[in-house]
Amino acid sequence: MTLEQLRIFVAVADREHLTQAAEALHLTPSAVSSAIRVLEDRYGLALFHRTGRRIELTDAGLAFLPEAKATLARAESADLFLTEFGGLRRGTLALAASQTVAGYWLPPRLMRFHEAYPALAIRMAGGNTEQAADAVLDGRAELGFVEGAVDHPALAQRVVARDRVVVVASRGHPLAGRPVTPDDLSTARWVLREPGSGTRNALTSVLDEAALDIALSLPSNEAVRSAVLSGNVLTAVSEYVVADDLAAGRLAPVAFDLPERAFRLLRHKERHRSKAGLAFEAML
Repeated sequence: MTLEQLRIFVAVADREHLTQAAEALHLTPSAVSSAIRVLEDRYGLALFHRTGRRIELTDAGLAFLPEAKATLARAESADLFLTEFGGLRRGTLALAASQTVAGYWLPPRLMRFHEAYPALAIRMAGGNTEQAADAVLDGRAELGFVEGAVDHPALAQRVVARDRVVVVASRGHPLAGRPVTPDDLSTARWVLREPGSGTRNALTSVLDEAALDIALSLPSNEAVRSAVLSGNVLTAVSEYVVADDLAAGRLAPVAFDLPERAFRLLRHKERHRSKAGLAFEAML
C-alpha cells in the first residue's frame, strides 16, 4: 500500500463522506473512491459499508484506522527529521495543550516563537490534561502542556509556570466574598470541567468529589464560566480564566484556598527531539 492510499483512507474514515474527503485532499471523488477500492481489492477486505449515500467503517476498517494514523504520523516524523536540517527554515512543531494552558498561557509564547522562526508551521491541538498527554504518548504531538498531574513512565516533564485555581460564584451567591468551610462547599451546587481535566482535579484533590453536588460537567472553561455567570452555582477555575470577571465584579471570589499548581511541559523520553521542539523549549 502507499502513503497516499492511507491518507485517503483516513480522510474518508474521519469524515464518513467521500466528497468531503475529496475536497479536503484536493482530489476528485472518483480518485478517492478508486484509491479505497484498490486498497480493499488488494487485501480482499471491505473497509467501508456503502448504504445508499452513506459510508461508514466496517469492523476491519475500524480496527485498521489507528494503524493507518500511526503509520502516517511516523512518515511525517521521518519527513520532519530530514527537513529540519535546513536550520529551522522548514518544518512543523506539533503541540498539544490542555484548555487553560492553550487558551491563556501558551498563545503569547507561541507568537514570540513565530516571530523568531516565521517559516515554521505551528500545529496545536487542544483538549484536557489526559488528552494532551495521550497526544504526546502516541506521537501526534512532540510537546504537551498540561495543568494537571501526569504519571506515565514514558513521559519526561518539567515545570514551566505556576497557576492558582480559585473558587468563584455569581455576585448574589450566599457564599460569595466570605470565608467558607468544606461543609459549606459540600452543600452548594457546582459546575465543573469534565473528568480528566486538570482544573477539576485541582479541586477534587482537596475535596471529596463524591460529597459535592455537581449539577453539570462541561467540556470547556468558557462553558463553565458562562454557567456560573447565569446560575446560582460555584466553580473552580484557573485565575487566568476569570481575572477579568473578578476585576469587573461580574463574579465574586469564594474564600477557600486551593494549592498552587504547576503548568508542565511533557515530551516522550524515547522519541526524536526536533530542532524546532528544542528551540521552543529553550525559548521557554
